[in-house]
Parts: sequence; structure tokens; C-alpha cells
Amino acid sequence: MSGLKKRNSNSSADREEEDKQVMEKMLSQGNDGGKGDSILDGAPGSDASKNPNNNTAAAAEGEGGVALKRTITLVNGVAIIVGTIIGSGIFVTPTGVVKEAGSVGLSLIVWTVCGVFSTVGALCYAELGTTITKSGGDYAYILEVYGSLPAFLKLWIELLIIRPSSQYIVAYVFATYLLKPLFPVCPVPESGAKLVACLCIFLLTFINCYSVKAATRVQDFFAAAKLLALGLIIIIGFVKIGLGDTDGLLPENSFKGSKYEFGSIGLALYSGLFAYGGWNYLNFVTEEMIEPYKNLPRAIIISLPIVTIVYVLTNLAYFTTLSPEQMLNSEAVAVDFGNCYLGPMAWIIPVFVGLSCFGSVNGSLFTSSRLFFVGSREGHLPTLLSMIHPTLLTPLPSLIFTCAMTVLYAFSNDIFSVINFFSFFNWLCIAMAIIGMMWLRYKKPELERPIKVNILLPVSFVLACLFLIIVSFWKTPKECAIGFGIIATGLPVYFIGVWWKNKPKWMLRLIFLTTAFCQKVMEVVP
Repeated sequence: MSGLKKRNSNSSADREEEDKQVMEKMLSQGNDGGKGDSILDGAPGSDASKNPNNNTAAAAEGEGGVALKRTITLVNGVAIIVGTIIGSGIFVTPTGVVKEAGSVGLSLIVWTVCGVFSTVGALCYAELGTTITKSGGDYAYILEVYGSLPAFLKLWIELLIIRPSSQYIVAYVFATYLLKPLFPVCPVPESGAKLVACLCIFLLTFINCYSVKAATRVQDFFAAAKLLALGLIIIIGFVKIGLGDTDGLLPENSFKGSKYEFGSIGLALYSGLFAYGGWNYLNFVTEEMIEPYKNLPRAIIISLPIVTIVYVLTNLAYFTTLSPEQMLNSEAVAVDFGNCYLGPMAWIIPVFVGLSCFGSVNGSLFTSSRLFFVGSREGHLPTLLSMIHPTLLTPLPSLIFTCAMTVLYAFSNDIFSVINFFSFFNWLCIAMAIIGMMWLRYKKPELERPIKVNILLPVSFVLACLFLIIVSFWKTPKECAIGFGIIATGLPVYFIGVWWKNKPKWMLRLIFLTTAFCQKVMEVVP
């Protein structure tokens, strides 16, 4: 909230007087007929929230405020994209594509198409990110084009389910692989894996709270480790091809058993695109990038081809040794592949799987905290989440909040079913953002656009998104209906927390006292 500024006095009496002044200001805002922003700063509808070129990186105004610094370089940006996309899936279960495609050849084509599709989407996001230069990714773009309510519902589902559940799942996979050597002949105990997963999340939250540079260095290191592991698998695959005995890869054999049905192709694309998820994550931290006009598109142009080539060649390497049937029956494809060739060094692959998961959790925590930071700054979340530690210059409250939401999923026993309810939601929001990009071209042609992609790219991408959404409703109508029901739970939260301006004084006082207490405990400022 605008009144909670950095303390300049150590006097107890001065602090009490300052709190009293802030309280009076806040209560007056709550009864001004809705003209102010009540307890929320920067709410949509204000001039600040409507300015697409607002580069403010914190909810701080004036000389006394603090802001997140621009410290993310081109290399850091590439590491965020590569490190977030490449998680555990390509190592553990790259079987969703081959299950639906049915053959080696069609599977490789689907992986390639998914890479090209993701690259097209990322290029559209490069234009969006250099036109609307706020952090926040899809949320910021939907807010700019469609207004407050759709943006809040996007934020609500990201906060409630998508971000914390996906982070916890990857942390759980990391824990499982870390503990597996201790349980070589039996399954890893669930309670032990959950404990280690939570410790992983706590450690990475601490690193992110301590320093942005420390977090980006962790991301750089683990992104390089992932590429090294996949490079090892690819080299082994090429050696195998050079030695021959890979008849299954010959053109006359590679398409045997292909499934060309509309639904099967759609589900194969869904599985492949899920593995490419994260190509838009750099747009969540635009305001912290050094020279975003140059480095955002460069990072995208470098990262997506790398990931596409690595994914296709890794799957090609798998197929040199494992048939589609063997892949479908494997619990961890990369581990089985390593056991065939690495002998006593086969332990390298599980280690690299763990490292890959660790890096993915770090990248997701980093970007998720910025999403909630921006949501708070725009008036959709409590003001505390847009505050920054004045010495560390990190968004401490939003990081702690992200950590807490993620750890809560340790108490869930059916986390995967929750994610299935939102298979359509991600593509719906991405399509809305890119439709918004085309709308801005028409409605606001005067906006600066350092990058302007050919109109055929966003049009074709939106059509492909609609195809994916239709397939999702066709194949999983019940799950989609439940998903819409969960999205609707955000409506009462929006109307009470954001739309309702004239809150009673006792409620404003309670919110103020809670915010002020947490601000003092965390030593953060607006």
C-alpha cells in the first residue's frame, strides 16, 4: 500500500505516529466512494496500470522507493528458458508422444512440429514483451488488453494450482531420484520423498531470497548440466547409428503402426507441447532484464532452436535402442537407456535427472514469484507481495508466498488429477494474449515495437491453439467442465478483494495491521 514507505526514523514514538497517519489515509481511501484504490495499489483502471510502457519494477514511487534491478543478462535469459523447459519429462517419460503417434517416424515428426510451434509462439511473445514491457507474461498482456477480471482469473488459477502443483511435482521427482540409490530394490518411501522435495523447495527459496545473481547462477549451472546429460545420450545414439543395427529407424520401417486419427494426433501434440512448456517464462521477468528490447528476442531465438534440436535428437537416440513398446513399458526411459551402455557409470543418468529437476524448480520459483509480485502491484493480490527487501533487493514476500503455496501440495495424494483439469487453460490464455497482440497492432499502432513478426505467425499460432482447445474439450469434457468450475471460484474472490472498494473500517484496519506486522518482520518496503 502506498502509505507503507521505508522507515527513516528509529524512534518508537515516530513509528507509532507514522502508522497512525498511514492508517488514517487508508481509511479515508476506503470511504472515498471508490475513487481511490482502497487497500490495493495500481489497481486496473488507474493511469499507471493502463500504460503499456510502464517499466517500474516495483510498487515503489518517489525517491524513497526501492526497485528490482536489471541484472538478467542474455546468458541468464537463455538459461531461464532452456532450464525451465527441460525438466524431468524428456529423461523420465517421453512416452506420451509415442503412445499417441504409434511409430518412431511420426513421433519424431510430432516432436519437431511441437518445437517449431513453440518457437512461433515465443517469437510472438518477443513482440508482446517488447511492446508491453511489464513483467508478468500472459497475466500482464491479458490485463492490458482484456481488463481486470480475465487477468485476475488467470492469476487465480496460476496461484492456486498451476504454479505450485507443477513446482512440487518436479521437486518430488528430484527427491525420488536423489533417494533411489538408498532404496535400490524397492520403491522410495513416499514420506521420505515428500520431505526431501520440501527441503529442495526451502533451499531454492532461500537462494532466491538471498540474491537474484545467486539464483541466476544456479539456473545457468543446472541448465548447462541438463544439456551435458542430453548431449551424452545423443552422442551414444549417434555411435549406435554408426555401428548399424538400427533397422527400426529406416524409412520403410519407422512409420509402421502410425496413428493418423484426428484425436490421436491432437493428443500427441498435447504431450509434446507439454514437454516444451516454459518457452514464455522469460516474459515474466522482462523488467529485470538488461536491455530487454535486444536480449528478450535474442534469448528466445537462441533457446527454442536449441531445445527443439536437443529434444528431437534425444528421442532419436532413445529409438536406436528402445522400441516404442519398450519405451511405453519403461518407468524411466533415460535410465534404461543408460543401463544399456554406461555399465558401472550408469548412475550418471539418474544424477543428471535430479540436477535437471532441481534447476527446473529454481527457474519456476524465480518466475512465479515475479508473477505474484506483479499481480500485487496491479492490485489483484495483497500489497505485501509487491514489497522488496531494501538490502537484498529481492521480492522476499512473494518468494515466501510461492514457497508456502508449493509446499502445501505435499499434503495432496492426487496432485496429477488436479493438473489434468487445466489442460485447456494454458493454451486458452496464450491464445488470448496473442489475439491481444494483433488487436494492439490495430488499436494502438503508435506503440513502439522493436520487433514485429509477420502477421501469418500469430494467426497460424492462434488457429493451432484453438485446435488444441477443441481436442481437449472433445477428449476430456468432464475434466474441462471441472476446470471451469474451479476457475469460477475466483469470481467471489475478485468481487470481494478487488472490485469492492468501500470496505468497512474494521476490515481495512485488520488488513493494515497484518500488512504492517509482516512488513516489519520481513524488513521489506514498497
